Amino acid sequence: MAEEKLDLKVVNGTVVLGDGRYRFGIGVKDGKIVALAPDDLLPDAKEVVDARGNHVIPGVVDSEAHPGCYVPFEYDMRTESRAAACAGITTWGIQAPMTRMGTTPFKEVIGKSDVRSFHESFPSAKKVIEDVSHTDAYLCYMLETDQHADEIPEYVEQHGVTDYKLYLQTRGMKSMSDEIDNNWPSRRAGLGTGIDDGTVFRVMEEVAHYGGMVHIHPENWEIGRVFEERLRKAGRTDFGAWTDRSPDFLEAQHIRAYSYLAQQTPGRVSLYLQHCTTQLSFDEVLKARGEGVDVYAQTGPAWLWAEPEQGWRINVPLRRRDNIEALWVALADGIVDVVGSDHVVGWEPATYEEMYNANIWDCRTGFSRVEMLLPVLLSEGVAKGRISLERMVQVVCENPAKTAGLWGRKGSLLPGFDADITIVDAGREVTVGKEHLNTRSGWSIMEGHTFTGWPVKTILRGKVTAEWADDSPGMRPVGDPRGEYLARTPMGRKQAFAVTEPTRVAPSNRWLGTDFTRPGFAKETYKYTAMKGE
Repeated sequence: MAEEKLDLKVVNGTVVLGDGRYRFGIGVKDGKIVALAPDDLLPDAKEVVDARGNHVIPGVVDSEAHPGCYVPFEYDMRTESRAAACAGITTWGIQAPMTRMGTTPFKEVIGKSDVRSFHESFPSAKKVIEDVSHTDAYLCYMLETDQHADEIPEYVEQHGVTDYKLYLQTRGMKSMSDEIDNNWPSRRAGLGTGIDDGTVFRVMEEVAHYGGMVHIHPENWEIGRVFEERLRKAGRTDFGAWTDRSPDFLEAQHIRAYSYLAQQTPGRVSLYLQHCTTQLSFDEVLKARGEGVDVYAQTGPAWLWAEPEQGWRINVPLRRRDNIEALWVALADGIVDVVGSDHVVGWEPATYEEMYNANIWDCRTGFSRVEMLLPVLLSEGVAKGRISLERMVQVVCENPAKTAGLWGRKGSLLPGFDADITIVDAGREVTVGKEHLNTRSGWSIMEGHTFTGWPVKTILRGKVTAEWADDSPGMRPVGDPRGEYLARTPMGRKQAFAVTEPTRVAPSNRWLGTDFTRPGFAKETYKYTAMKGE
């Protein structure tokens, strides 16, 4: 190594990993990290990045983003992947139904006949990522039909997709005709058929066999519509009414119900809960883990910071201060594993003036969240002593890479990993203005608020993709898009996370016999009796 010139080295910084901080430099060759060592022991390099005494963390793996939700996928990826790179993101987990993955012609409102096989949408999605993305990206399919469930083996083996999302709000759409569009915003967000628990079970059955994860959005809209009717009748139009239409137990009830279903599904299916936001939810997560269910919980920056009155219309809704404080405790204690942006921008025109309405029922959904991710964690978390920098690295770098099946390539600065690097200035105080934003909408609920801590440079596979230059008012993209599509292979049997918090680990001896032997099942009902390859 001493005789070979590096392509890049990052010096004069403090490397932060999930297990500690190190006064090391980073050596990069051929897009990979090849050395961690004191600066003066690293070989010469063709390019040197001075971290200027700041903290150096792995490139952020954003586990949930929805570019293309309301507009064509390519149109959204051109701008929003730039915003992601400027936010310190090097890997984007893109979650989408097949109608929102670059297929043409783009249709704003989806009907049942528009929902077809992901074999039709995968080529266009992969091409968009490789043509215009400023980040690497992997796909999580939002499944809707039994056909989708049956094709999971093909999606795994041919597309490299191992995670699948079930948008539980669409349960109410199952019997609706295309003419009825009161399940906002599902049809506008590309979902057309609705699911039932039979589809859910079939998805869990396949994923248990292949070793991926089932993601769910826990929020019971079937009960939520009742509360919405009552709130409207009472004349409530304030932003807090959106929170009151979906009280805490609607999230927790889905977590309990579908954790139980995951437990009963033959095999050891892993369940991933997106945007957990209430103390009742955390109680259910711990109960499920105590029963041996592989449950992983995610939240997002909006729920860690904004209360209803300072926020926007979002699902699940923003919560009040008691739940925000409980969420920080759950994040610090290891109950919540991952923080992902849940980035969505509304359909055009997406300006603040076009989208805002003081009446919450008429306020349009969709506001930039990817640029909130690190500032909220650094300012509300690290600066206020709620979490450590090491814990932040666990929840936005290491754990999302592990749950996505990318560990070994993404999420760490250890030698052998991709040279994805984010430099953060944990002391930089920023009062957010439009000059700090890169999203196509041009506005954010962060505007006017002051945050302590901001990303200042993003490096993707050894090349700078965004930086806050000395003569710039904020982070800006650098260079042409060079994102790659990340195909994955099933992870196999899950292992407990290598985090220090004891709350994360639960016993897993819930069944007699093998994981595919379940009392009460007739042998004729089993599709699989072992995990693939066993």
